[in-house]
Amino acid sequence: MIKACELKKGSLVGIHGLPHVLEDLKVSTPSARGAASIYHFRFRNLVTKAKQDVSCKGDEPFDDIDFERRPVQYLYKEADLYTFMDAEDFSQFSLPEDALEEQLPYLVEDMEGIFALLSDGKVLTIEMPQKVELTIASCDPVMKGASVTARNKPAKCKTGLVVQVPEYLEAGEAIIVDTATGTYVTRANAAKF
Repeated sequence: MIKACELKKGSLVGIHGLPHVLEDLKVSTPSARGAASIYHFRFRNLVTKAKQDVSCKGDEPFDDIDFERRPVQYLYKEADLYTFMDAEDFSQFSLPEDALEEQLPYLVEDMEGIFALLSDGKVLTIEMPQKVELTIASCDPVMKGASVTARNKPAKCKTGLVVQVPEYLEAGEAIIVDTATGTYVTRANAAKF
């Protein structure tokens, strides 16, 4: 059993015997003394793809789900199917676009560092690395003579993800993005993750 307060985005739990992945969470802390924090979760059923909202206190238990993590590499997209290769036995499998809604903005062809989560030999979902390298496709041009204060501007990555980046970055530059929050971390060549 895993407690509600221990869950994080991407966690797998069993609800009514079916595997669910945590897609979104919010915590409400009442101002009254002695009141417990309320956790608001949005789960996606990995079998039916239905979304389910759950609100509970932090000490409420959720069922553990027995799954295996296997390293995979994203290969290519064909129609609405995304094909991956198991890094251990080189077998390939495909997942439909609707099963990857949360991960699509971070997927780049030939990407490694991804894990497939399997239960009973069936792929439930994929788990993205904490940080990924994306290339800026378009953004506003760099302003000459701008002040030295740190300002941000929206930049659209080649995957379609829009992130706020420092104004000195240009189209074509590679950046590191946090997959949990969807925010800019640093330039890709500035740090190795």
